Amino acid sequence: METIRFDELELYPQILRGIQEMGFEEATPIQSQAIPVVMSGVDVIGQAQTGTGKTAAFGIPVLQKVDPSNKKTQTLILSPTRELAIQVADELRKLSKYMHGIKVLPVYGGQDITKQIRSLKGGAQIIIGTPGRIMDHLRRRTIRCDYVNMIVLDEADEMLNMGFREDIETILEYIPTERQTVLFSATMPKPILEITRKYQHDAVTIKVVKKELTVPSIDQYYYDVKRRDKVDVLTRLLDYYDPKLSLVFCNTKRMVDELAQELKGRGYFAEGLHGDMKQSQRDRVMKSFRSGKTDILIATDVAARGIDVDDVEAVFNYDIPQDDEYYVHRIGRTGRAGRTGRAFTFVKGKEVYKLKDIQRYCKTKILAQPIPSSDDVAQIKAEKVMERISAIIEEEDLREMVDLIEKQINESDYTAMDIAAAFLMQALGADGEAEEKSSYDFDNTGAEEGMVRLFVNIGKKQNVKPGDVLGAIAGESGMPGRLVGAIDMFDKYTFVEVPREYGKEVLDAMKNAKIKGKSVNVEPANQK
Repeated sequence: METIRFDELELYPQILRGIQEMGFEEATPIQSQAIPVVMSGVDVIGQAQTGTGKTAAFGIPVLQKVDPSNKKTQTLILSPTRELAIQVADELRKLSKYMHGIKVLPVYGGQDITKQIRSLKGGAQIIIGTPGRIMDHLRRRTIRCDYVNMIVLDEADEMLNMGFREDIETILEYIPTERQTVLFSATMPKPILEITRKYQHDAVTIKVVKKELTVPSIDQYYYDVKRRDKVDVLTRLLDYYDPKLSLVFCNTKRMVDELAQELKGRGYFAEGLHGDMKQSQRDRVMKSFRSGKTDILIATDVAARGIDVDDVEAVFNYDIPQDDEYYVHRIGRTGRAGRTGRAFTFVKGKEVYKLKDIQRYCKTKILAQPIPSSDDVAQIKAEKVMERISAIIEEEDLREMVDLIEKQINESDYTAMDIAAAFLMQALGADGEAEEKSSYDFDNTGAEEGMVRLFVNIGKKQNVKPGDVLGAIAGESGMPGRLVGAIDMFDKYTFVEVPREYGKEVLDAMKNAKIKGKSVNVEPANQK
C-alpha cells in the first residue's frame, strides 16, 4: 500500500505543525485509511492493534472537528484503563499544541472525583476516560452531552473483557443520536458486532491487514526451557544482551509477583505490574521504569496496556501468550521509533506447536536459539569493555595516563600487557576469590545514600523475623543495632541496609554466622 504524507490529508496547519514537532511525516496504514474516513463524519469500525498508530488515527480527526470557541464537551473517548486514557490525552495534547483554546481532560477511577469535578467546571471540549468514571460523571451531571457530536470507543474488545459492556451501553444512551460513533478494536468478537449493529449506522469498516502488524526491526528468538529453569535462563539472557530496559510478560498476576521477587533477590532492579495493585503503586512502578531506575518491568497483558516507553530494548515472553494477537501486542513494545529490538519467547515441550501458530498468524520467523553459556556471558562482557576502551582511545587525551603507566613499567617488573590484563579483570569484576574476600563491590546495591544494601539468603518461610536478622548482624559485627537501616523481608530472602563504612566488617563477620541455627550467606545486593 502506498504511504501518505500528513500534508496530503488537508489538515489544519496548526495540527500539521503539532504532527511535525512529534517527528511524524508519513501516516501509518491505519492512519492513512482512517483519517479521511473519520473526517468525513461517518461511523467507523477500525480493526487495529496497539503500536499501529491508531491514537492519531482518531485523534487527528477529533481535533479537526472540534470547535475551540465552544467550551462545552464535544468529544468523548472511552479507554479500558487509566494508563491508556492518560496516554491518549498526552498524545492529543501534543497534536493540539498549536491550537488555541482546546482543553483535553482525562478522567478515571482512583483520582479524587472532587478535583475532576473542579476541572470539568472549567470546560473541556475533549474528555478521555474509563467507562465507570465517565458514567459516574454523567449521573452527577458533571459531564453534559448536549454538544457531544462524536464518541470514540478505543480498544473496545478490552473494555468488554474487563466487564464494561453495560457501562458502555449506558453512556451511549446519554449521547445525542445525531452523533458520529467511532470504534477501534483489535478483535471483532460477537459482543462488539452487537454494539456496532445497535449504536452505529452504515459504519465503514477499516482493517489493517495482519502482515503489517509485526515490526520488521525486531529480532525474534525462542528457547526450549523447562519451567524450573526459566529464571536462570532469563537472568543469563539479561546478562548476555544487557538491554537498557526490558519488559517481561507473564500470563498470571501470581507469576508476576513471584518473578519480581526472584529477580530482586538476585540483585536485579525489577518491578511487577498487574491489575490487583493499587493505582498509586502502579504509578510509582511506571515512573521508576520510565526514568530507568527500574530496568526490568514484569507485567500481565492487561496491565501492560498503555505502556509506551521508547527505550525498551528487549521483550521476554516468560509465559507464551494465550492469544496469538497478544504476541503482536507484546513484541510491538520494543523496536520503537526506528530502533532495533529483540523479542525472546520461552516454550516448553508441546508449546512449540503454539509458537508455530503464532508464526503463521504474524507471518514472521521466530528462530530457535541456544541458551548462552556462562563462558559466552563472560566473553560478551569482555567485548563490551573492549568497545568502551576503544572509544576512550579514539576520543580522549591519554598522554598523562601513558606517562603514569610508563613510570609503573620502569619501576616494576610488569609489562604493559600485564597492566592491561589486570585492568580488564577489574573492569569485569572477576578479580578472583582472594580479591572478593578483601574488598566488596558496594556500588549499585540500590541503597539509600551512605548505606549499602545486603542480601541474606533466609526469609519468612524459615520463620525468621526482622529482629533476628538485626540481632545477628549487630551481635556478630559489634556494630550498634540502631545503625541498621531498612530491612525488607521476603519468603526466601531478606535485604538489609547498613552504613557503607560498616559494610566490609558486617560481611566478614557474617561469613560463619547462623540465624536461628541456620547457616546463612550474606553478600552485597549488586544489580547484575
